[in-house]
This record gives sequence, structure tokens and C-alpha cells, in this order.
Amino acid sequence: MATAVAVACALSASLAFAQGASSPAEPATLKANADMAKTLPFNNRQDFDDAMRGFIGTVPDALVPGTGTRPVFSMKPYEFLKSSEAADTVNPSLWRQAQLNAIHGLFKVTDRVYQVRGFDIANMTIIEGNTSLIIIDPLLTAESARVALDLYYQHRPRKPVGTVIYTHGHGDHFGGVKGVTTDADVAAGKVQVIAPGGFMETAVAENILAGNAMSRRAQYQFGSLLPPGPRGQVDTGLGKALARGSITLIAPTSTIDKPTERRTIDGVEVVFQLVPGSEAPSEMLMYLPQFRVLNMAEDVTHTMHNLYTIRGAEVRDGNLWAKYIDDARVTWGDKTDFLIAQHHWPTAGQGRIVELMKKQRDMYKFINDQSLRLLNQGYTGQEIAETLKMPASLEQEWSTRGYYGTLRHNAKAVYQKYLGWYDANPANLNPLPPVDYARKTIQYMGGADAVVARARDDFAKGEYRWVASAMNQVVYADPANKAARELGANALEQLGYQSEAGTWRSAYLVGAMELRTGVPKISGGSSVNADTLKAVSNDLFFDFLGVRLDATKAEGKSMVINWNFTDSKQTFVLTLENSALTHLSSRQDAGADATVTLARATLDAITLKQTTFPEAVQAGLVKIDGNRAKLGELLGMLDTFDPMFKVVEPRVAVD
Repeated sequence: MATAVAVACALSASLAFAQGASSPAEPATLKANADMAKTLPFNNRQDFDDAMRGFIGTVPDALVPGTGTRPVFSMKPYEFLKSSEAADTVNPSLWRQAQLNAIHGLFKVTDRVYQVRGFDIANMTIIEGNTSLIIIDPLLTAESARVALDLYYQHRPRKPVGTVIYTHGHGDHFGGVKGVTTDADVAAGKVQVIAPGGFMETAVAENILAGNAMSRRAQYQFGSLLPPGPRGQVDTGLGKALARGSITLIAPTSTIDKPTERRTIDGVEVVFQLVPGSEAPSEMLMYLPQFRVLNMAEDVTHTMHNLYTIRGAEVRDGNLWAKYIDDARVTWGDKTDFLIAQHHWPTAGQGRIVELMKKQRDMYKFINDQSLRLLNQGYTGQEIAETLKMPASLEQEWSTRGYYGTLRHNAKAVYQKYLGWYDANPANLNPLPPVDYARKTIQYMGGADAVVARARDDFAKGEYRWVASAMNQVVYADPANKAARELGANALEQLGYQSEAGTWRSAYLVGAMELRTGVPKISGGSSVNADTLKAVSNDLFFDFLGVRLDATKAEGKSMVINWNFTDSKQTFVLTLENSALTHLSSRQDAGADATVTLARATLDAITLKQTTFPEAVQAGLVKIDGNRAKLGELLGMLDTFDPMFKVVEPRVAVD
């Protein structure tokens, strides 16, 4: 999953807000969902059997207490899913997936291999070594991980944790590490932390430079502002929901750097396979020959995953993803009795495992190749999304349904990867900006009142996609138009009720909520905390300063500032010219305007607003030689980002 550090931190800071007045399912939605229910093999209950296989015990409601009255995680708000019949405001296929993701507890996969599932969006896998535990992916928050480990200890011998393994650099797979171990135990060598090569560089880099935007967009993708319920948040598709607690990080003590690497950890043989550039920039799979268990991390789950995640991230390579799955199938398929992943439930039996891997492989390969075929025929990304249909053999497979990723937005992702945003039509090369475009469009259509009147008729016909688009134009032309906002919200709501993807449902319903009630007045959270900030290199830190530079304020100004870090002995030259902030490492400029000497820990404290530069200078933690005013001038040019910027209406005021 791509909920990396910026996403996780933002969501952990978010609170669920009332959705506002919501509407029932319209006749067109009732029909669409009823028709959907006729197309899929709902009588096949194999996944439910698999999800309950090996159940040992659980905590009531999967409750993870918080420091206050609000829990970090709980399944209690999802009791509505106990109904065998899907609510008429939820796609029946998504309802089924949501029921599966509501199953929680400690499960035995096979001797010495266990999973805790349903206490966060991800799974925690626990392997029993000879004298200690090997924990794979300690969930998103320390609180969830602590409760998960306590649950394991209630039913199994209390061996100490000796190894933590991160499969990849998304926050829901490392954020809970301090719930299972401590900095002190890792520093003392009592616990080792293993991760794929490049883990620390990618764990936060993907979400630092664009972290504020990703965090806000993640609120739409995961529905973190929606209350759970048949008209609210139901499921993410990949798991029930993200826990909202403490995001932590401990740096790896060892990394896997070879394509395939074999290690013995406390008597357990583990074969690691690197799969960089699949679901994450740095990721690895694991095979446990003693137990005939294959851990596919997040590359094979019970859903179509994202080649492009709608919170925003670099497009993933579907062709490469398919090859990694096939390599694992060929290498270990006939030696595997249990396939597990760090989301969803295991699959048992060689035949079923190989079949699952083949279909997952072919799903990503199909999307990649057929999108490329159509773009080479001149189809645009939008046209490909409308044209491409899954083959029947994949469409009827539950594990390839679009609960998290979707065929439509993944097909567009392939187009984006190879051709970018431009569709080659010169009319789209430099169109008017959104507000101006909306105003001219509404003017051409006869004015807002006429457009809303026509849209009401189309809404009655069930043409929700068009109504949502048309009302978006009216709102961008006049954000105060209440009729357009309400009709647009109604259309988005019906689209959400029909969506099979948990991510699309959440995005539609959050959009509807904000059209009705505006942007919630809350803190959006920060993309960094004390632990994750340690993973930001000095080089990346200065890159981010460049992102924060307000070019207007920097117009016509220039300066050179040397930076000396006393702890790492690293030096940098920061140069401002032509409204661009650049830096060089391992350099000093003799003619610099100023030289700043400090420890990285001090800079982190300033970044986290635990102190300020003047206070740190006064305390003797920062030394500034030369023109001190230059540093103050630079800091005055740095922008701050609104964590709750507008999404479904213009970002700036409309005259």
C-alpha cells in the first residue's frame, strides 16, 4: 500500500466528522447495484473460509485504545457489516470485501507462522524462531502493534522479539515498530531490523516533496473524514481502515541488497527477493523453505492494486510487477503450501496458490499491454479507460476485482507513464485555467440557472457522472451557488454508493461532504514527525527548502550560505539566484554571506517547531558567522502549506 509517511501522519491527525445531510440511494443506483449482484459468483464462499482458517482468538471489536476517549482503532463502528444483505447505498461487491476485511484476530498459518489481522489496514506476521520472534511489518501505529503482539502473547509462548523485518517503505508496514521494540534494544543489538536496500531513502522521500498535497488527497482516498456506516466509510478495499495513533520508525540495522539473498535468522531460513519498483520503490518478498510459506508482501493480494494511487505518487510499472510475480511463481510455486501477504488473508494449497499468482500476474500484464496497444492506436487515456474491459476469466475472479485500484484509473496510469498528461490534441495543450474555463462554459450553456435546471433532469435519469462534471463547472464559476453545490454533492454521493472500489467510494463521499459543509476546520497533520524526520537526508532536506521557496519573494535577491553539520561532518553550500534555491554537498564557499554551524538534531528541533533559530543561537546550539541577517532573510522567503486546501471548489477566491 502507498500510504507512506506523509499519508499516515496526516490521517493519524484527522478526526471523523459528520458527513452532513446524506441522501438515500436513487432508483438508478438501486438498479446498478442490483445488476452488479447478478454478475459475480457470490455463492463462492472460499475467501470467507480462508479468512477464518487457523483462527485462535481476538480482542473484542479489535479495540486499540488511545490516550483519550477516541480509540486508535476499533471494528465496533463497522457492526453494520454483519448483515448478510448489502445496504442499498453500498456496492454489493465492496460490501463482500468489507465483510472479509472486518474479520480480525490472531491466526495460525502453519506451525510457527502466525498473523494478526484486522487491527489496522495491514497485517503483522509473526514467525517463531528458536529463541525469539521474527516480526514482519509491525503495522501503522505503535498502539496497534502493541495490542497485536499482546494478543499473540495471550496464546503463544512469550519469546522476546529478536528481529523486525520491513517488507517495504510505506507507513502501514513500519510505523508501529516502537510497539514491538525500542530504540534502546536495537542500539544494544538485542533486536535487529532488516529492510530492502534503499528503504530509508524511499520511506519518506516519496512523500516529502509533495507530502502536503498527498496528505490532503489521502483524506479523500481513505475517507478518513467520513463516519463509518452504510452512507459513509465502509472499507478501503485493502483493509478496513488506517489506525490513528503514533507513527514511529527505527532505521534498519541491515539491508537486503542482492536480488536474491538467503539468511538464517534464529534458526529460520529466509530467502529474500528484491522487487523494487513494483508496489513500492523499495520492496522485497520472502520465502520460508522450512515452513513452505511464501510471503508476497503487497505484490499479490486479494484485490487489483494501484498502478497509480489517487492520493498521488509516481506511476508503477505493471509490466515489471507482473514479471516479479512470475519469477516468484516459477521459483517457489511448487514448493509453497501457504501464500501470505501483508494485507488480506492467506491462500493454502499449491494448485490454488499457483492459480492466484497467475491471475494476479496476468491482471497487471493485461492492463499494461492492452493500454499500450490502445494508446498506440491513438486512443487517449480517457478513451482507454472507457474502452478497456477485463477478460471474463479475470473479471469473475474475486482477487482481481478493483477494490483498491481500478481498471479505469490504472489504464490511465499506463498512458501517463508512457505519454504523460498531454493527449496530443492541440486544443488541450494550453486550455484556459479551471475558473476561467468554467465561467466561459457556463456562459455558453446559458447561465448557471439553466445548467442546474438541465442537470436536475439528467440526475433524474441517473446520469450522475455528467451531473457531477457539470455542477463542478458551475461551482468553479460561482462557489457560492448553493443549488449547484447540493446537486453536485447528490451526484457524487450516488457515484459513491455505486463504486466497487473503496477508494473511489470514499473520494466521492468526501467530495459530497465538502460541497455541502465546506472544508473541515481541523489540522491536517504534518508529513513528518521526530522519527520520520531522522530518515530525511540533509540533501533531501535542502531539496525541500527549495520547494518551499516563494519565488515572488525571492525575485531579484541572491545569497550564498555555507552549512556545517557538526555530527555528520557534512558540509553544504546553499545558493539563491534567479528565484531558485540550489545546493552542493561536500563544499564550502569562501565568499559566502554567512556560515551556519549546527548539529542535525538542532535543525530537526527547529523544523518540528520545538525551538527557533534565534533561540538555538542564544542557547549556543547554532553558530552563525558572517551576515546573520541573510539567514533571516532566507527563512522569510519560505512558504508554508495549507494542509486543508480546497479540492472540490476553487483554491483561490473567485471575484
